[in-house]
Amino acid sequence: MTDILKSILSDLPNSITSANFEGANIVLYTDDRIFFSEGEGKIKAIVDKIKKRVELRADEKILLSQEDTDKSIKEIVPGEAEITNIIFDVQRSSVIIEAKKPGLVIGKQGSILQEIKRKTFWSPSIQRSPAIQSKITENIRSVLYLNNNYRRKFLNDVGKKIYSEWNPEKVNEWVRLTFLGAGRQVGRSCLLLHTPISKILLDCGIDIAAQNSEKFPYFDIPEFDINAIDAVILSHAHLDHSGILPYLYKMGYKGPCYMTQPTRDIASLLALDLIGVAYKKATSPLYSSTDIQEMVKHSICLDYNEVTDIAPDVRLTLYNAGHALGSSIVHLNIGNGLHNLVYTADFKFGKTRLLDPAACIFPRVETMIIESTYGSKDDILPPREVAEEQLIEIINKTIERKGKVLIPELGLGRAQETMLIIEDAIKQGKLPKIPVYIDGMIWDINAIHTAYPDFLSGSVRSSIFQDKNPFVSDIFNRIGSSQERKLVFESGPCVVLATSGMLMGGASVEYFREFAGSKKNSILFVCYQGVGSLGRQVQEGVKEFKMNNDGKEEDIQVNMEIHTLLGLTAHSGRNQLLAYMNKCQPRPKRVIINHGEASKCLDLASTIYKLNRIETIAPRNLETIRIR
Repeated sequence: MTDILKSILSDLPNSITSANFEGANIVLYTDDRIFFSEGEGKIKAIVDKIKKRVELRADEKILLSQEDTDKSIKEIVPGEAEITNIIFDVQRSSVIIEAKKPGLVIGKQGSILQEIKRKTFWSPSIQRSPAIQSKITENIRSVLYLNNNYRRKFLNDVGKKIYSEWNPEKVNEWVRLTFLGAGRQVGRSCLLLHTPISKILLDCGIDIAAQNSEKFPYFDIPEFDINAIDAVILSHAHLDHSGILPYLYKMGYKGPCYMTQPTRDIASLLALDLIGVAYKKATSPLYSSTDIQEMVKHSICLDYNEVTDIAPDVRLTLYNAGHALGSSIVHLNIGNGLHNLVYTADFKFGKTRLLDPAACIFPRVETMIIESTYGSKDDILPPREVAEEQLIEIINKTIERKGKVLIPELGLGRAQETMLIIEDAIKQGKLPKIPVYIDGMIWDINAIHTAYPDFLSGSVRSSIFQDKNPFVSDIFNRIGSSQERKLVFESGPCVVLATSGMLMGGASVEYFREFAGSKKNSILFVCYQGVGSLGRQVQEGVKEFKMNNDGKEEDIQVNMEIHTLLGLTAHSGRNQLLAYMNKCQPRPKRVIINHGEASKCLDLASTIYKLNRIETIAPRNLETIRIR
């Protein structure tokens, strides 16, 4: 670590006042205005020499005042860019410009950013303003930028750890995986990657449909030491992959968690919602909002295809998983080429309205961990177009008999996909212009979608850029209170999209209780229903439930029509899983199957072996596998 900084400083003038780490990146500060403006060539030579990302910033002593910088930015940037906020990150000499049209802030080939940098000496970065106001995004940005002394020290400490000396010749190289969750089950995804010098968690989820201790990963085993974890990687924000991460910070974890920006924002929102659901059920939440803030303060966000070191012997790249906004396939280069691991987590190998298909081309792959949510031979899903037609048909038939349609949704991804389908169907006249109500956290997650359009499919991204944002269409009506919800109960035919997707708390349970008794109404399941969840029980035909209503238990008769449309799932079906294995480049030498019920894991493992003649494993929870 000392050597790399000494090596850099030896090639630079004395005007460098400090050299720090920001995670795997190296940041140099100078108090020489001329070198700051003209030293790009020397910095590039250093980058070429050490093969690491190096950034030059201005020392606080030479920065233009915040007041004058704010004025300069507004003079330099065209008014059409519609700047909504300017945030100063003083500790890192950085200014964050939020605008509705970021391209106009950047300028042709970055010309406007360069002018801001030249005139103010602040290092500018751009963020898109959400088309829908997002409290969670605003709060996260304030946590990251407004009180940043701790953040700067934290990032520097991460870098010191990454660049601590490591000599592969002095260690017995091996790589092991322990399954703390998601082994032959869906829920509580959590894998522990061990090397001789690093321990890394892949996902940190909760099984919201399970009971008691079965909800949580196995943290009470000798292999798991919270003080020895070097990093956590979140593939995406669904609670079965992210829901227990704030609890790690509550228990004293102080290390980094790597993810995309949308995953950070939505994981925070879902964790806050989990706290709210706990209070509604009169139970103690697992963690507090303070623990969620700790998670945000320790987050390091990456774009797709961005390579970064996360430990002395582990390098991380995230790729598009096609499953939800910001969802990632995790590629780990371990031991400087010793072994390459790909963890797909949840992925969709097929284009949807919302997202592009999952990436399948990697630099190197020896071992792949693949999901099997729909991995059995019976999980042949219909084409997406057919599933969309079925959705429209079910809604039309329900409306014709003056009924209401309830679609319990995962707030992240699934709900937005359904909204796009319904909006398009109404525009084309395939559905009548009926009220479509959005309840639960869906609207907040819509706002986060509008803040990160670069993670969406080309068509949706283009619509947002052209101010034709489908998520703010007047077709949709937001429900934000119990009084508004009551009006929906008493109204005529309509469609309701409400969280949670498994009827495990949230607004969807209230709508189910009100709608269930009428034969006119329909419930339409479009996402996976966890074993033990109320949604799975309804799906399997249970006709009577006892449910709590304002502290009183009442019997609920289920007379409504029950429909399941697997073709709209954000997971890959059986054929897509096998197609992914065929098209994956390079082809892995070993495939580990997880995230599926036991029979599906075993079925998929057997089929992949027969078709590809490569080693397959379907581990149980608590099993440890040596992969190198």
